[in-house]
Amino acid sequence: MSSGLYSTSKKDFDKTLDLTRVKPYGDTMNDGKTQVSFTLPVADDDRAVAAAAQLAEKMGLREPQVVYHKSLDAQFTFFVVYGACEHTVDYTSIKVHTVDNQVMGMAETNEFIRDRIGRKVVIIGASTGTDAHTVGIDAIMNMKGYAGHYGLERYEMIEAHNLGSQVTNEEFVKKAVELKADVLLVSQTVTQKNVHIQNLTELVELLEAEGLRDKVVLVCGGPRITHELAKELGYDAGFGPGKYADDVASFAVNDIVRRGLAKRTA
Repeated sequence: MSSGLYSTSKKDFDKTLDLTRVKPYGDTMNDGKTQVSFTLPVADDDRAVAAAAQLAEKMGLREPQVVYHKSLDAQFTFFVVYGACEHTVDYTSIKVHTVDNQVMGMAETNEFIRDRIGRKVVIIGASTGTDAHTVGIDAIMNMKGYAGHYGLERYEMIEAHNLGSQVTNEEFVKKAVELKADVLLVSQTVTQKNVHIQNLTELVELLEAEGLRDKVVLVCGGPRITHELAKELGYDAGFGPGKYADDVASFAVNDIVRRGLAKRTA
């Protein structure tokens, strides 16, 4: 009878799925198998490997194995560690605030606008404040879009204006008024010291001071943006990673109709 990694011995693996005690899945249910990677500010030697294993154990990994380590420079080492996670989560108790809206494709959205709004929807987008990153706003706005999802510039019934990066909130609002924008999209990638919270809050306050907040659909997005956070900050919706122009457009045009903003003149 063989043994080791390629053992032919019959084993009875746990096949029970308990959603109140969910743990990582490696190759069998409830095995907890997990891979973590991190860098330690120590030289790459045997003591560093032992330190990485101890740290992984304190993270809750049983029988951790350092399967890879590489010196980044004289005093920093990168590690990859395998182990079995002992912790579980109660999946049934988790509540997540999401945008409650059916996602439509580009053609369906264009038809919705023709039938329910009767004119082109004007959408402006920008990375505001000191944020110089445009990947997020470009993925939503630019004609080519991202990951097979066309951007808003390609929508026949949407007039999309991508203002780029480092647009001040004052400039953003001024442009919204000039273009008679229906929808304002704000992308925030830089989040150090919660600068995105401050910037997003300032925009809401500025729109309120100008008497414009209730006249537009206000949406924000970014890697650390959730719908719950967006609503707390005074936005109509928030979109995080994995969302595309389809998601944003579907919500925006439906919100225009829901709030009676469709009758605004073009």
